[in-house]
Amino acid sequence: MTVAIYPGSFDPITNGHLDIVRRASTIFDKVVVGVYDIPQKSLLFTVNERVELAKKSVEDIKNVEVVAYSGITVEFARKIGAKVLVRGLRANSDFEREFEMALMNKKLAPDIELICFMANLKYQFLSSSLLKEIIKLGGNMDDMVPPHVCAALKKKLLY
Repeated sequence: MTVAIYPGSFDPITNGHLDIVRRASTIFDKVVVGVYDIPQKSLLFTVNERVELAKKSVEDIKNVEVVAYSGITVEFARKIGAKVLVRGLRANSDFEREFEMALMNKKLAPDIELICFMANLKYQFLSSSLLKEIIKLGGNMDDMVPPHVCAALKKKLLY
């Protein structure tokens, strides 16, 4: 059985993230969405909130599990038996950052492979930070996140 981990902060999970999860779930036996608990950026949602939003978003995909983790991603991957790291790429800037991380991860864990999915064209511009900014300014991003995520964003940012 091939287990893959799709790690990220998912603050919050977007339809772009979900597109990557769905595509990965058709290739790997099990996909673990790893919600990193304390990334080096300011967060809107707690780790428990991010996990719950992600769980509800993937509840219809049988071979996907959502868990929080801390520490080094490849160490967590080993702990859960993952042989593959899944990442999504939107643009050149993503590639440069992912390339740096891939080299470091390969140094730390030569036995774990990286598979990058090109973002769907309709999500090329989408990022969690941009999404939060647009909602804060009163913009409509309903089609960029699942309805329950949109409601949670509006509750945190507008009320």
